[in-house]
Amino acid sequence: MEARLEGLMSLGRGTALKLASDGILRIRDRIAEHFTGMLTGQDQHRPRLHVTIQNKVSPGEAKALLSTLEGTIQPRNFAFRGLSLFHYVGGPWDHVRDFAFRGRESA
Repeated sequence: MEARLEGLMSLGRGTALKLASDGILRIRDRIAEHFTGMLTGQDQHRPRLHVTIQNKVSPGEAKALLSTLEGTIQPRNFAFRGLSLFHYVGGPWDHVRDFAFRGRESA
């Protein structure tokens, strides 16, 4: 599943690596369609794909890290190898299963 690291992204109270992947968003849309009417408000919109580096810090701390990292993260292409399913019920996330991508990406 093709993807691209596009650079850094501010989370307001955190910092992240900004990602782009039409294929991952298509998979997300297909999954979301199966859960119509059950998704939270946050989960009803298409996500901004990212990998969190830092979270739940002051806006000043987040801006400082973003400033420190600027120029060190170079855009590049990469591929997702699969998806992992986790279960969350109020406490740490529990790993359920990994799903490897096989064959060609479909629309």
